[in-house]
Amino acid sequence: MDLTLMEVAPRDGLQNEPEMISTADKIRLIERSVEAGVRRVEAVSFVHPQRVPQMADAEAVMAGVPRPPGVTYAGLVFNDRGLDRALAAAVDEVNIVVVATDTFSRRNQGCTTDEGIERWQALAERAAAAGLHRTVTIAAAFGCPFEGEVAPASVLDLIRRVAAAAPDEIALADTIGVGTPDRVRTLIAGVAALAPSAILRCHFHNTRNTGYANAVAAIEAGARVLDASTGGIGGCPFAPAATGNIATEDLLYLLDRMGVTTGVDAGRVRETGQWLGELLGKPVPALLGRAGPFPAAAV
Repeated sequence: MDLTLMEVAPRDGLQNEPEMISTADKIRLIERSVEAGVRRVEAVSFVHPQRVPQMADAEAVMAGVPRPPGVTYAGLVFNDRGLDRALAAAVDEVNIVVVATDTFSRRNQGCTTDEGIERWQALAERAAAAGLHRTVTIAAAFGCPFEGEVAPASVLDLIRRVAAAAPDEIALADTIGVGTPDRVRTLIAGVAALAPSAILRCHFHNTRNTGYANAVAAIEAGARVLDASTGGIGGCPFAPAATGNIATEDLLYLLDRMGVTTGVDAGRVRETGQWLGELLGKPVPALLGRAGPFPAAAV
């Protein structure tokens, strides 16, 4: 089985870090990911710099990334101004977020869920005209930090509504790491029925140690793209206790042992995770860098 890995450390990973990371180091992180075999990178977000200061240099990052054949770069976009910036920066993909609950949507994007759907529809039309790959991400699809449980039926109704704009890809995001494999299977089955032509993608956080179990469930249910962050860094600045994404190197170890092909070298990602920890001045959450591969390399 083949699976595509979307590396999100440059965007979702770094956006929550308190210490500013230089543009050069962000570019080097992306370079190292590409050198390890990653072919899709969520590199930047085009949001107001006062809201997410770590992403203020999005244009400079995109100006410096390598552009080998087969590698695509995504930018997170919330509004028309963000899409204008994304187009000028020559991204290959846009990721547009619709939040499953009104309270979190207002805090994250300054609009209700219904208004978020309207924004997605307008941005999707513009992005399609520009020839960009369009992903719509349903944030807080498994639970909200402010409203609590999110019913699968309400998420699937939201999927039905966003699917009307014919997204290339639909991503289910467990923004605060509360999902479980049974809910993952339920939602993926629903997405496949409602939007059969869309690529299925999942974004998991390991906040409560369910992220990797959810990743396996997603693959078995039909997801073909998984987000992961080198080192397991990341989180949402607008969601309390939304700690790290599943770690790219740990996920790759799991997938490699399962015989799932990604084309990404876990060893090189592990080295990047260790480099990233040195850059951030703290250990990263990923475990492969501590335990090492199995079987161990010959000495």
